[in-house]
Amino acid sequence: MTSKRQKKKKSAWPPVSKILAGAGLALASVMVAGAMIYNAAQGTQAPRPAPRNVSTPKLQTNQKFIEELAKRSDFAIEDMEASFRYIFSSLPDTVHIYPTENYYYFSFYHGGIEYAGNLRLAAIDRDKGILHFAYFAAANVSSSDGEMHYKKLTASDGVIVEKISALEYRVSFGAKQVTFHLNDLGDVEPPKGLLAENEIYIGPVFDESGIQMYLLFNTRFNIFHYILNDTWGAGDEFIATEISDRIVIGKRSGFAFYKDHTIDRKILIGVHVANVVMNNYYDGPFDQLPDNFIKGDMLKKAIEASDPQMAGKIDNFGYLSSGEGRYLIGPYIQYSQPSDMKMFDDCATNKEMQQQYARCFSTAGG
Repeated sequence: MTSKRQKKKKSAWPPVSKILAGAGLALASVMVAGAMIYNAAQGTQAPRPAPRNVSTPKLQTNQKFIEELAKRSDFAIEDMEASFRYIFSSLPDTVHIYPTENYYYFSFYHGGIEYAGNLRLAAIDRDKGILHFAYFAAANVSSSDGEMHYKKLTASDGVIVEKISALEYRVSFGAKQVTFHLNDLGDVEPPKGLLAENEIYIGPVFDESGIQMYLLFNTRFNIFHYILNDTWGAGDEFIATEISDRIVIGKRSGFAFYKDHTIDRKILIGVHVANVVMNNYYDGPFDQLPDNFIKGDMLKKAIEASDPQMAGKIDNFGYLSSGEGRYLIGPYIQYSQPSDMKMFDDCATNKEMQQQYARCFSTAGG
């Protein structure tokens, strides 16, 4: 089926009960899969070491939280220019964007309400002088996201975007200038032996959760996999579940991985549904594709081969030519409890499924 996503980090997935159908490998086609009609050499270069922050952690207090809520804002939240002026003027002169779809996320309180949003230097149009700006009332347990305020900011809005180098941009608004350093992951490739037969490497994923992965594609079964990059340093503690010691869940992120039987690696199989509903940093890597490092039409061919309906309807980044959104790559489920993922282990340990073992770890057809 065709899956799209909105400009806002928003999931259009069906509930888990509709994703699973039958047992073993009877997995419903829910997100996307893809196929490449050619193979590529397996990378051998190990990722660079993780930067180590050895400073004392910043203490967060309830006092500070309450005092922040009580502050009075001097701008109208509906006024996008005023909101942008406040956000942009609050930034330091130099910032670093870690997520690989080039979102610079922020949040603030206004009138006692938390707002979330982002500035984005999208690979598709930043060289055209465009800065994407979005913010909305953040979701909570009693309500979904509030109204989206979104605009492409250009020179006509007084926002000047200048390219300094491939991954460095200067943005000016009035007298304020901010230099944005995009995450340079050009040297990150899966270690030798991490890829299985018929798999190719699409690119590095740096999720806004702080967890890094490799986006791989299986050309035999036309499926994507997100593989944990624990060479860099996962920044989470993964706890084995009672369902299987091969199913581990991040204590911080809630990301669920399956410890592959054939290769020493962890395959992403689930994200917690509550995080998807809350639209927070742990809602999954579907919105952090390796935009700065996609080679040619590799991703486009993968999507088109997996979903013939997309042939001629997407660009090299997977954006729909209709302008409706971007194709969603999410070959994992939204789980509410560990038992939801038992089917992955049932399939992986089923002797009758060994010839199609790789398909056990994707909710996509193929």
